[in-house]
Amino acid sequence: MAYKLNEKTLVVGKSFTYNEILYPRNWLQLSTEEERSAIGITWEDDVTLADDKYYWGGDVNNPKALDDVYEVWSQDTANHNLLPDGVSVGDPKYVKVWDDTANNGEGGMVDSDEQMITRGLKYEMTNQVKDTAGKLLSQTDWYVTRKVERNVDIPTDVTSKRVAIVAESERLETAIADVTTVEQLIEVMQSQNWSE
Repeated sequence: MAYKLNEKTLVVGKSFTYNEILYPRNWLQLSTEEERSAIGITWEDDVTLADDKYYWGGDVNNPKALDDVYEVWSQDTANHNLLPDGVSVGDPKYVKVWDDTANNGEGGMVDSDEQMITRGLKYEMTNQVKDTAGKLLSQTDWYVTRKVERNVDIPTDVTSKRVAIVAESERLETAIADVTTVEQLIEVMQSQNWSE
């Protein structure tokens, strides 16, 4: 948050000159909004960045991809002469693996059969939901083990809690799969309700 005058940031407690007039260091604190406005001083709030979990660099105009992206060689790479021999723009990129027989037996990195994938937000958020459900279920897994090993009944409230956790996980996973925008995904993730 700052006072601005013709794109220049004014520091509270520091004098400044405008139109050949020297304003004292306490002028910003003592002046009224009308006096500041009369010479063109405005107040600018700090820029609120978007959640970088969903947007690149906190820029709402630069959302991360919802779906997985299968990586291919790009024109940008070609422009910098970084394309490997025999590879064209648009060809798939593959995960590199170590091969002892490469480079005349000296070993080296070679392409595998697995295409490189940059995981999208849907994949990441689905995994987050599954992880949360797994952690919540793990707290009562011992009841299930006890039931299998010693045939001791699982208390009804524990069964109900486990059923609710699984239902919430399924609800969220389905909702995540159905979103078409980052904003919808954020709404789904904010709607999580893991309580009974």
